[in-house]
Amino acid sequence: MANRREFLQNAAGAMAGVAFVGCGLMGVAPAKAQPRRREVVVNGRRVKTVDVHAHCAVPEAMALLGIKLNPQTLLMSQTQDRIRAMDEQGIDVEALSINAFWYKADYEVARQLIKMQNDKLAEICAAQPDRFVAFATVALQHPELAAEQLVYAVKKLGLRGASLGGSVDGLELADPKFHPFWAKVEELGVLVFIHPQATGMGPDLRGRLQGNGGLENVIGNPLETTIALSHLIFEGTLDRFPGLKICSAHGGGYLPSYAGRSDAGCVTFPDRCPRPLKKRPTEYLKQLYFDSLVFTPEALRHLIAETGSSRIMMGTDYPFPWTRTSVDHILGTPGLSDAERAAILGETAAKLLGIK
Repeated sequence: MANRREFLQNAAGAMAGVAFVGCGLMGVAPAKAQPRRREVVVNGRRVKTVDVHAHCAVPEAMALLGIKLNPQTLLMSQTQDRIRAMDEQGIDVEALSINAFWYKADYEVARQLIKMQNDKLAEICAAQPDRFVAFATVALQHPELAAEQLVYAVKKLGLRGASLGGSVDGLELADPKFHPFWAKVEELGVLVFIHPQATGMGPDLRGRLQGNGGLENVIGNPLETTIALSHLIFEGTLDRFPGLKICSAHGGGYLPSYAGRSDAGCVTFPDRCPRPLKKRPTEYLKQLYFDSLVFTPEALRHLIAETGSSRIMMGTDYPFPWTRTSVDHILGTPGLSDAERAAILGETAAKLLGIK
């Protein structure tokens, strides 16, 4: 297998096989002109900004399962197009992730697909080491294989953690089947980024979310994250593996906004909580991490109030066009100290992802 040095030697063509896509594999047009790189300053000090929620895809890997990208998504497949947009928005480093689509693949196909994706992610990062880091992909439907893939990706390819879907072919991430993987994550001490999948909600709920408004995404995605995190708490996964570092997309879904009900549930209906937790459910929010993609200053203020400013990292969901103002969202949220703004903009992510 190629090592990281070989990736560096071959980095010149790294971007040729990558498409930068949104949550729904939707493309956006590249920037038309080279903007001046925006430098973000907090109280006179330059802050390195890190985006923990940025998507891409490897078309060749998708082809193994007969999945094709819409040609328009390939508009973002060149490095400079991506960097232009980052420069314009004030993003210094993006942590790339690939939304899971391979959880039904058999062992051998999953092995090939993940190797292809992780090799390509490593090449991208080697080509632009000051602008990109990446989360490894893993075949979590095969937990032992996923653990091996993560070790190789982190130790040999230099990837910084793992990205996971919000469920795995109908199973919750808290299912005991995945304990070997979580044990390896805890051992390595790396960050896991959880992003929901439209397919994770099941056919009944997806049916209810059809119609006007894009509810499968607008409601379904944050709801799946809420369910995934709640199971990790209530099934005892976070007690069993207290050293886990988990960041969830979209501000953790609805969980931080209504977390008090989680505390009240077992008090009101103790018979429905036969396995006691080591602490109140809301206390686990303070050992999780969340991206900042919650759209309004009040929503971000409330998220920080529930979890603590040290648990929030900037996320753009780029290139899905939810926002182009993630930096200003953080700078403009009232009540934050300069140290808190700097931490959310990039310092916390830099520590967790090993960005110098």
